[in-house]
Amino acid sequence: MIQPHDSPVVQTLSRLLIPVIQLYSVYVLFHAQYSPGGGFVGGVLFGASMVLTILVFGTGHAKGFIEKMAFRADGLGLLLFLGIGTLCIFFGEIFFNYAAFQLPGLDPASRRSLGIVGTQIGVAMDISVVTISIFFSLSSQEEDHERDR
Repeated sequence: MIQPHDSPVVQTLSRLLIPVIQLYSVYVLFHAQYSPGGGFVGGVLFGASMVLTILVFGTGHAKGFIEKMAFRADGLGLLLFLGIGTLCIFFGEIFFNYAAFQLPGLDPASRRSLGIVGTQIGVAMDISVVTISIFFSLSSQEEDHERDR
């Protein structure tokens, strides 16, 4: 179990910094169509903010809950990513041709934009869950190593 950090300065600064990191990860995710970034970078930033939360405030009784939610959400990002691409095939186009979506009132450029954002959200979900899973995997190995001593 990861113990909370005992410094009030670290906890106070983390309470201020973690929401800013998460907000910036959402910005990077949705701004990916116009600049470098996107699902991968946004997912890593969000996952890192969750890891920072766990490192500063500890896991306590929530460790099992966080791990279960991380493992359950792992496939959701992949399903969203592949589901959007597969929907394009059902509309009679090639895989990931977002202009195939028949959404009333939207031109092909807007449909492509929505498709890109949807797939990037799927990538961000998967990457953030993988970041959290890697952290828990490494921390459990460290706990096992300490018990063996």
